[in-house]
Amino acid sequence: MNETEIIKGCLKNDRASQQALYDFYFSSMLGVCLRYANNEEQANDILHDAFLKVFLGLKGFSNTGSLEGWIRRIMVNTCIDRLRKSKQNYQIVSTVHPDDKMIDIPDETTEQETMMDIDKEDILKAVQQLTPAYRTVFNLYVIENYSHKEIADMLEISEGTSKSNLSKAKFNLRKNLIHLIKSPNGK
Repeated sequence: MNETEIIKGCLKNDRASQQALYDFYFSSMLGVCLRYANNEEQANDILHDAFLKVFLGLKGFSNTGSLEGWIRRIMVNTCIDRLRKSKQNYQIVSTVHPDDKMIDIPDETTEQETMMDIDKEDILKAVQQLTPAYRTVFNLYVIENYSHKEIADMLEISEGTSKSNLSKAKFNLRKNLIHLIKSPNGK
């Protein structure tokens, strides 16, 4: 089945077509959800909720852009919705955590050489260790390529808060990666 046939089948509620669409996009969309979620279980829950939205909203897909881009947008929006509703009282604010003030970071040459040895799982682990606010702004800006204005509108925050949270996210991500590299359980 090609993409057009799969879409037509999904619109007719054909289970085989729905399964084909799910199977085709499962891995890449799980990766999207993992970047926003605290863990794999939460990412899977978000993924399933988002795929339900995909199947229910497929009749609204206009074929003007890529299907993958349309599905990705639903995944990201579902992640943001889930974070807002979470018990963590999702708030995006510009705050300074005591750990943000001082950190012993190796000189740049040593750091660059060390960072070359980091694998995708370690990067994902480090991103998941960010606070939900920092993680969300980081993903939207760095991965999804939204502007600070778009992020501010989407999350109902100021552009300054978006910029501040991105800066702190990068700082903390770097700190998390260095910690993962230096930890006895690391490489």
